[in-house]
Amino acid sequence: MKNNFLTGLLSGLCGALLLFTIIGAVYIYVDGKAADNDIDSQMETQEDDNTTKDEKPFDDIVNKLAFLEMLVDNYYLEEVDQNAFADGIYKGLIRTLEDPYSTYYTAEEYEALMESSSGVYCGIGAYVSQDVKTGIITIVKPFKEGPAYNVGLLPGDIIYKVESEEVTGTDLTEVVSRMKGVEGTEVHITVMREGKIEPLEFTVKRQQIEVPTIEYQMLDGKIGYIIISEFDEITVSQFIKAVDDLEASGMKGLVVDLRNNPGGLLNSVVKMLDRLLPKGLIVYTEDKYGTREEDNAIDNKKLNVPLSVIINGNSASASEIFAGAVQDYEIGTLVGTTSFGKGIVQKVIPLSDGTAVKLTISKYYTPKGRNIHGTGINPDVEVELLDELKKEITIPIEKDNQLQEAIKAVKEKMK
Repeated sequence: MKNNFLTGLLSGLCGALLLFTIIGAVYIYVDGKAADNDIDSQMETQEDDNTTKDEKPFDDIVNKLAFLEMLVDNYYLEEVDQNAFADGIYKGLIRTLEDPYSTYYTAEEYEALMESSSGVYCGIGAYVSQDVKTGIITIVKPFKEGPAYNVGLLPGDIIYKVESEEVTGTDLTEVVSRMKGVEGTEVHITVMREGKIEPLEFTVKRQQIEVPTIEYQMLDGKIGYIIISEFDEITVSQFIKAVDDLEASGMKGLVVDLRNNPGGLLNSVVKMLDRLLPKGLIVYTEDKYGTREEDNAIDNKKLNVPLSVIINGNSASASEIFAGAVQDYEIGTLVGTTSFGKGIVQKVIPLSDGTAVKLTISKYYTPKGRNIHGTGINPDVEVELLDELKKEITIPIEKDNQLQEAIKAVKEKMK
């Protein structure tokens, strides 16, 4: 290689040692979303002279990297992109944590992450999720009339390749970043679909997407119905407006639908629950040092009508904070199937060069002290969605057996 890769790498490593002096804002996640939480990092660099015999001194690591660089320089057949080489090392460092929620973001990936958290981006228009055990990425729901919907992608389709590169096991944020791009450009996606032996090929034209995080309407019997697709920055005002509008229209009961909601911003779900709950604890977190941080409902407003909340196996993270608080306060009935089970919180730390690191930094607990990581939240009324409805993008209200059960639960409390 013409330039000395090791020089750049060592600079990056030295920069890593200064990590906590060059960070700017800190971002709090309960899923793949970020928002400025206006807090300082509580992490500090610590020196430990008691290195065990199994731990490699920093000098040994640097020397081995220098030797590997020499081997690549002398023997590897192709040219190496030094920036990609460095990014690979940084990603590998975080990957050794064996935590599917901790990752290193390149500048491009971090920019895409922040863009998606705002609720507006250019892409294919679909919710996707990743199985943390298998690494399989699945389309949860295409946005109605969006690019993915228009080409025929369906809920349950497994994303096999993006631009002919296999993506199973690749960090979800990175895959989403590949599917995003300049409006009007195309991305080629290969999926596996249940019942089909061969992969299906789709070419999707990217367009600007405004994530429809809230939909609401008044059902028969003056029962309000709010669908929350994810918890973004824009979701808070949309949700409060929905509740206010429905109350002004004489709402006598409320159904909140969190099915297939992958989560989002901790701040957002806390503010939304503040509109529904009486004053008191909403959620608390504990880090590795046992430090506890609480979020409380402080708004004088609260919901004064019967409530039910619908959840399923794709209701994760912030959705589970929402459902857990409702269940613990006994202000509503949970209907559906057991939720995903993500009871941990991530912090995104932006670095001075435009990159960022996301690390799992705490567990969260419901008001009654439940941590649901790996187990999920069990509904009060268990009902599985009918098989013939699981591939439907839009399910008619009268055919939606889970929704009908939630309406029934509200009506029983209205009597």
